[in-house]
Amino acid sequence: MKMDLVSTLKVLLDGTIVTVELTVISFVIAFSIAIVVSLAQIYGNIPLKIIATVYERVLRSIPLLVVMFILFFGLPSFGIRFNPFMAAILSLGLCSSAYQSQIFRGAILSVPKGQTLAAQSIGMNGTQIFLHVTLPQALRFAVAPLTNEFTIVLKDTSFAYALGVTELLREGTYIVSTTYEPLLIYLFCAAIYFTVTFSTNTVVRRIEKRFALPGFEFRGERA
Repeated sequence: MKMDLVSTLKVLLDGTIVTVELTVISFVIAFSIAIVVSLAQIYGNIPLKIIATVYERVLRSIPLLVVMFILFFGLPSFGIRFNPFMAAILSLGLCSSAYQSQIFRGAILSVPKGQTLAAQSIGMNGTQIFLHVTLPQALRFAVAPLTNEFTIVLKDTSFAYALGVTELLREGTYIVSTTYEPLLIYLFCAAIYFTVTFSTNTVVRRIEKRFALPGFEFRGERA
Protein backbone atom coordinates (compact mmCIF):
# COMPACT_ATOMS: atom_id res chain seq x y z
CA MET A 1 0.00 0.00 0.00
CA LYS A 2 1.39 3.38 -1.03
CA MET A 3 2.11 5.75 1.84
CA ASP A 4 0.06 8.96 2.07
CA LEU A 5 2.47 11.45 3.64
CA VAL A 6 -0.22 13.77 4.99
CA SER A 7 -2.22 10.95 6.58
CA THR A 8 0.95 9.41 7.97
CA LEU A 9 2.05 12.64 9.62
CA LYS A 10 -1.45 13.14 11.06
CA VAL A 11 -1.42 9.68 12.66
CA LEU A 12 2.08 10.24 14.03
CA LEU A 13 0.97 13.61 15.41
CA ASP A 14 -1.91 11.90 17.22
CA GLY A 15 0.60 9.47 18.71
CA THR A 16 2.88 12.35 19.67
CA ILE A 17 0.05 14.02 21.60
CA VAL A 18 -0.45 10.81 23.61
CA THR A 19 3.31 10.61 24.19
CA VAL A 20 3.39 14.18 25.52
CA GLU A 21 0.38 13.48 27.76
CA LEU A 22 2.10 10.40 29.17
CA THR A 23 5.27 12.38 29.78
CA VAL A 24 3.74 15.42 31.45
CA ILE A 25 1.25 13.60 33.68
CA SER A 26 3.73 10.96 34.84
CA PHE A 27 6.42 13.59 35.43
CA VAL A 28 4.08 15.66 37.61
CA ILE A 29 3.16 12.55 39.62
CA ALA A 30 6.84 11.68 40.00
CA PHE A 31 7.69 15.26 41.04
CA SER A 32 5.06 15.20 43.78
CA ILE A 33 6.17 11.84 45.16
CA ALA A 34 9.87 12.67 44.87
CA ILE A 35 9.62 15.76 47.07
CA VAL A 36 8.00 13.73 49.86
CA VAL A 37 10.56 10.92 49.55
CA SER A 38 13.55 13.27 49.55
CA LEU A 39 12.24 15.20 52.57
CA ALA A 40 11.67 11.92 54.41
CA GLN A 41 15.24 10.83 53.68
CA ILE A 42 16.74 14.11 54.90
CA TYR A 43 14.46 15.28 57.70
CA GLY A 44 12.42 12.22 58.66
CA ASN A 45 12.82 10.02 61.71
CA ILE A 46 14.49 6.62 61.39
CA PRO A 47 11.35 4.66 60.27
CA LEU A 48 10.54 7.29 57.62
CA LYS A 49 14.11 7.30 56.37
CA ILE A 50 14.07 3.52 56.08
CA ILE A 51 10.74 3.47 54.20
CA ALA A 52 11.84 6.25 51.83
CA THR A 53 15.20 4.62 51.17
CA VAL A 54 13.66 1.19 50.50
CA TYR A 55 11.12 2.79 48.13
CA GLU A 56 13.85 4.62 46.23
CA ARG A 57 16.28 1.68 46.07
CA VAL A 58 13.65 -0.86 44.98
CA LEU A 59 12.22 1.26 42.17
CA ARG A 60 15.67 2.20 40.92
CA SER A 61 16.56 -1.49 40.76
CA ILE A 62 13.55 -2.76 38.79
CA PRO A 63 13.32 -2.14 35.01
CA LEU A 64 10.46 0.12 33.94
CA LEU A 65 8.96 -2.55 31.69
CA VAL A 66 8.79 -4.99 34.61
CA VAL A 67 6.97 -2.38 36.71
CA MET A 68 4.51 -1.86 33.86
CA PHE A 69 3.84 -5.60 33.62
CA ILE A 70 3.37 -5.89 37.39
CA LEU A 71 0.80 -3.08 37.44
CA PHE A 72 -1.04 -4.09 34.28
CA PHE A 73 -0.85 -7.90 34.30
CA GLY A 74 -0.02 -8.72 37.92
CA LEU A 75 -2.31 -6.54 40.05
CA PRO A 76 -5.55 -7.88 38.48
CA SER A 77 -4.81 -11.06 40.48
CA PHE A 78 -5.65 -8.96 43.56
CA GLY A 79 -8.68 -7.32 41.96
CA ILE A 80 -6.82 -4.11 41.08
CA ARG A 81 -7.12 -3.17 37.42
CA PHE A 82 -5.75 -0.26 35.42
CA ASN A 83 -6.35 0.56 31.79
CA PRO A 84 -3.17 0.61 29.65
CA PHE A 85 -2.84 4.40 29.72
CA MET A 86 -3.16 4.62 33.51
CA ALA A 87 -0.81 1.68 34.07
CA ALA A 88 1.79 3.37 31.87
CA ILE A 89 1.43 6.69 33.70
CA LEU A 90 1.73 5.11 37.15
CA SER A 91 4.73 3.01 36.11
CA LEU A 92 6.56 5.98 34.60
CA GLY A 93 5.66 8.16 37.59
CA LEU A 94 6.77 5.66 40.22
CA CYS A 95 10.08 4.85 38.53
CA SER A 96 10.90 8.48 37.80
CA SER A 97 10.01 9.53 41.34
CA ALA A 98 12.82 7.32 42.68
CA TYR A 99 15.36 9.15 40.53
CA GLN A 100 13.85 12.58 41.10
CA SER A 101 13.96 12.04 44.86
CA GLN A 102 17.74 11.78 44.64
CA ILE A 103 17.88 14.90 42.50
CA PHE A 104 15.98 16.82 45.18
CA ARG A 105 17.99 15.22 47.96
CA GLY A 106 21.24 16.28 46.34
CA ALA A 107 19.91 19.76 45.57
CA ILE A 108 18.76 20.33 49.17
CA LEU A 109 22.08 19.13 50.55
CA SER A 110 23.91 21.42 48.11
CA VAL A 111 22.58 24.53 49.84
CA PRO A 112 25.48 25.83 52.00
CA LYS A 113 25.01 25.15 55.71
CA GLY A 114 26.20 28.66 56.47
CA GLN A 115 22.96 30.03 55.09
CA THR A 116 20.97 27.89 57.51
CA LEU A 117 23.08 29.11 60.41
CA ALA A 118 22.63 32.70 59.26
CA ALA A 119 18.85 32.24 59.06
CA GLN A 120 18.81 30.75 62.56
CA SER A 121 20.78 33.71 63.87
CA ILE A 122 18.02 36.10 62.82
CA GLY A 123 15.34 34.04 64.54
CA MET A 124 13.89 31.92 61.70
CA ASN A 125 12.54 28.50 62.69
CA GLY A 126 13.11 25.27 60.78
CA THR A 127 10.02 25.57 58.59
CA GLN A 128 10.79 29.18 57.67
CA ILE A 129 14.38 28.31 56.84
CA PHE A 130 13.30 25.49 54.57
CA LEU A 131 10.58 27.46 52.77
CA HIS A 132 12.44 30.75 52.37
CA VAL A 133 16.12 29.75 52.23
CA THR A 134 16.64 26.09 51.35
CA LEU A 135 13.77 25.24 49.00
CA PRO A 136 14.09 28.20 46.56
CA GLN A 137 17.79 27.50 46.04
CA ALA A 138 17.32 23.72 45.86
CA LEU A 139 14.72 24.10 43.11
CA ARG A 140 17.15 26.20 41.12
CA PHE A 141 19.91 23.64 41.57
CA ALA A 142 17.51 20.92 40.43
CA VAL A 143 16.42 22.53 37.15
CA ALA A 144 19.19 21.04 34.99
CA PRO A 145 19.00 17.44 36.27
CA LEU A 146 15.19 17.57 36.20
CA THR A 147 15.41 18.55 32.55
CA ASN A 148 17.53 15.47 31.96
CA GLU A 149 15.01 13.34 33.83
CA PHE A 150 12.12 14.80 31.80
CA THR A 151 13.95 13.80 28.62
CA ILE A 152 14.42 10.26 29.95
CA VAL A 153 10.74 9.98 30.85
CA LEU A 154 9.78 11.24 27.39
CA LYS A 155 11.85 8.53 25.73
CA ASP A 156 10.68 5.88 28.21
CA THR A 157 7.07 6.45 27.14
CA SER A 158 7.90 4.21 24.19
CA PHE A 159 7.69 1.26 26.64
CA ALA A 160 3.94 1.94 26.86
CA TYR A 161 3.86 0.27 23.43
CA ALA A 162 4.05 -3.06 25.29
CA LEU A 163 0.74 -2.35 27.04
CA GLY A 164 -1.06 -1.35 23.87
CA VAL A 165 -1.07 2.41 24.47
CA THR A 166 -1.37 4.20 21.12
CA GLU A 167 1.59 6.50 21.66
CA LEU A 168 4.02 7.59 18.94
CA LEU A 169 5.91 4.32 18.51
CA ARG A 170 2.78 2.15 18.36
CA GLU A 171 1.16 4.48 15.84
CA GLY A 172 4.33 4.25 13.78
CA THR A 173 4.23 0.45 13.96
CA TYR A 174 0.60 0.45 12.78
CA ILE A 175 1.62 2.52 9.76
CA VAL A 176 4.55 0.20 9.01
CA SER A 177 2.18 -2.78 8.96
CA THR A 178 0.21 -1.20 6.12
CA THR A 179 2.87 0.71 4.17
CA TYR A 180 5.83 -1.64 4.59
CA GLU A 181 8.16 1.35 4.95
CA PRO A 182 9.80 0.67 8.33
CA LEU A 183 12.95 2.74 7.79
CA LEU A 184 11.11 5.87 6.73
CA ILE A 185 8.40 5.64 9.40
CA TYR A 186 10.80 4.95 12.26
CA LEU A 187 13.01 7.80 11.06
CA PHE A 188 9.92 10.02 11.27
CA CYS A 189 9.36 8.80 14.83
CA ALA A 190 12.98 9.45 15.73
CA ALA A 191 12.77 12.95 14.26
CA ILE A 192 9.67 13.71 16.32
CA TYR A 193 11.28 12.46 19.54
CA PHE A 194 14.34 14.58 18.76
CA THR A 195 12.28 17.68 18.00
CA VAL A 196 10.26 17.47 21.22
CA THR A 197 13.33 16.72 23.32
CA PHE A 198 15.46 19.44 21.74
CA SER A 199 12.70 22.04 22.05
CA THR A 200 12.12 21.19 25.70
CA ASN A 201 15.82 21.30 26.53
CA THR A 202 16.26 24.62 24.77
CA VAL A 203 13.42 26.27 26.68
CA VAL A 204 14.51 24.88 30.05
CA ARG A 205 18.15 25.83 29.41
CA ARG A 206 17.07 29.44 29.04
CA ILE A 207 15.06 29.20 32.26
CA GLU A 208 18.08 27.67 34.00
CA LYS A 209 20.33 30.55 32.91
CA ARG A 210 17.72 33.08 33.96
CA PHE A 211 17.43 31.71 37.51
CA ALA A 212 20.96 30.36 37.98
CA LEU A 213 22.67 31.12 41.29
CA PRO A 214 26.07 32.77 40.68
CA GLY A 215 28.95 30.68 42.00
CA PHE A 216 26.91 27.51 42.56
CA GLU A 217 26.26 24.55 40.31
CA PHE A 218 24.55 21.23 40.91
CA ARG A 219 24.39 18.56 38.21
CA GLY A 220 22.49 15.46 39.30
CA GLU A 221 21.62 12.62 36.98
CA ARG A 222 20.64 9.00 36.95
CA ALA A 223 23.27 6.72 38.30
